[in-house]
Amino acid sequence: MGKTEKITDMGKDTVTAEYMIEVENLVKCYGDKYAVDDISFRVKRGEVVGFLGPNGAGKSTTINVITGFLSSTSGTVRVAGYDVLDESEKAKRLIGYLPEQPPLYVDMTVDEYLNFVYELKGCTYNRKKHLDEVCTVTKIADVRGRLIKNLSKGYRQRVGIAQALVGNPPLIILDEPTVGLDPKQVIEVRSLIRALGENHTVLLSTHILSEVGTVCDRIVIINKGKIIADEKKDDIIRVAEDGRSYIAKICGPSREVTALLKSRQGVRRVERQSERDGDAYSYIIESEPGVDIRKTLFFSLAQNNWPLIGLEPVGENLEEVFIKLVDRSDTKKPGRERRRPIIDDGGDKTDEK
Repeated sequence: MGKTEKITDMGKDTVTAEYMIEVENLVKCYGDKYAVDDISFRVKRGEVVGFLGPNGAGKSTTINVITGFLSSTSGTVRVAGYDVLDESEKAKRLIGYLPEQPPLYVDMTVDEYLNFVYELKGCTYNRKKHLDEVCTVTKIADVRGRLIKNLSKGYRQRVGIAQALVGNPPLIILDEPTVGLDPKQVIEVRSLIRALGENHTVLLSTHILSEVGTVCDRIVIINKGKIIADEKKDDIIRVAEDGRSYIAKICGPSREVTALLKSRQGVRRVERQSERDGDAYSYIIESEPGVDIRKTLFFSLAQNNWPLIGLEPVGENLEEVFIKLVDRSDTKKPGRERRRPIIDDGGDKTDEK
């Protein structure tokens, strides 16, 4: 994709509300099943938030309620202060939405389709300039005259993103935007999402955890209809940690070093590695939750004249954190049985992702 273009004519949104999305005590039931079970979260204006969860977690239901495709059983959802049920037209005008299956009319050319979307949204921008910019930023200018059905998967996905951008909505919601794309196309779309985050609020639902780590400021994880984590990207690992682990390279007699390490307060586990570097061995040292063992470890080794020649944390990646948080929520004992909500519209029982 190369350098990502700025969306100049589209500019920054003019919404002044502090929160672009406010979800409060949202419940959605299908019969006796809670697809979404009393969840609450907010997305500030200008944030890029990753919305994660395993299959059947409730992601799609939540997004469909936010975008106005589904009504809720109970609870409130607001977009820039507008209730999505009571002020649905005002709320929907602020949203650009790309479902997992882009809503394309494949017998239209790209130009015909984008002009149709422009009219459908009642845009007031200069049509030619605005659509030119949308096509430039999504890198589809070279296929504007082609039928959509003749485009590759990657180009169709870009056309889907383009329709979401028509009208310059301040809130962009993307549901699995890189599914089925090749590695080059994935990089291009991620670059586009990062660029969108400069001028828009973005809610990104995806199964690809590295994608969230690349483009998002904050991560919300849902499982079995409940929010199990809502943290800034840099803090999400801390939430999942039971303790910190380090690899220490220490010069000294291995048996005595191991005994000393195990005797230190706050150390939960010590394991010596088989590899040897001269007179130094590597040790995996795991601390108790909330305990920083680094200073005491240094001074204890120095008192015994055993040089500490290397110490590095063993960090968990986002995939490991996600699995740990989901597994932890799966093993929690179920809460007390609640009374079934009075309102139950029984909506379309589509499969959840």
